[in-house]
Parts: sequence; structure tokens; C-alpha cells
Amino acid sequence: MGKLWTFITQVHSLSGPGLSLLYPLYASVIAIESTTKLDDEQWLAYWILYSFLSLMEMLLQPILEWIPIWYDVKLLFVAWLVLPQFQGAAFLYERFVREQIKKYRGTVRDDHHDHHKSPNGNKGKTKFVHFIVPKKGDHEAS
Repeated sequence: MGKLWTFITQVHSLSGPGLSLLYPLYASVIAIESTTKLDDEQWLAYWILYSFLSLMEMLLQPILEWIPIWYDVKLLFVAWLVLPQFQGAAFLYERFVREQIKKYRGTVRDDHHDHHKSPNGNKGKTKFVHFIVPKKGDHEAS
């Protein structure tokens, strides 16, 4: 019975990283390579929510240590976020996160295809792209 319990414990401790990181990583790469944008939204929403969950977990760690079933609850929640049958990440993003962004930012896409322009146009995005992308000859100088 001891070996079986050890095996179950090991599978349980490996299922968290597998479900919360490995599968979403694989699915995100597949989504980027696909032609549809619907799966991109699911996985972007997942990474946003997973990042938020990780930050909250770090902040609340002293409290969560006292909740013995926290890891199991988190595992079930992440499974709901990840599994394509539920698409929990897309649901939570559409239902709650987007509403909060609308309140505080004022310019958020209302549907999956229509983009609102910001008052500055794409000036900020252009500046960022020019900052990130090296100019011709910059990478050849070294």
C-alpha cells in the first residue's frame, strides 16, 4: 500500500505543472500556428488568468498554507480554465476581466473582430515596435 500511495502522490504533484504549464504551452503554440483567432483568445485569456492566480497565490501564501485542500482546488480550477470542453479561461475573461477593463480603460473591443482606435492612434504601439526591433546594422556592429 505504501508504494501505491507514493505513486499516487507523485502523479498528483506532477499533474499540476503538466496541467497548468505544459499543456497550455503546447496548446498556445498550436493556437498561434492555426488560422483561427478564437483559440488565440482562449490561450491569451488563460495566461492572463493564470498569471493573476499565481500572483494572488504568492501574496496569500501564508493563508493558503493553512488550507489543506488548496492544491486540489487550484488543480480543479486550472483544469476548468484549460480543458477545451469548458473553455473556462475565455468565459472568465469575457464575463469579468473585459468588464473591468471597460470600466477603467474605456476602449476595449466589443466583439472578436472590431477594434476601437485609441485617441493616440497606434503611436504607442509604433514606438514600442521601434524600440524592440533592432535597426538595420545595429545587430551587425557586434
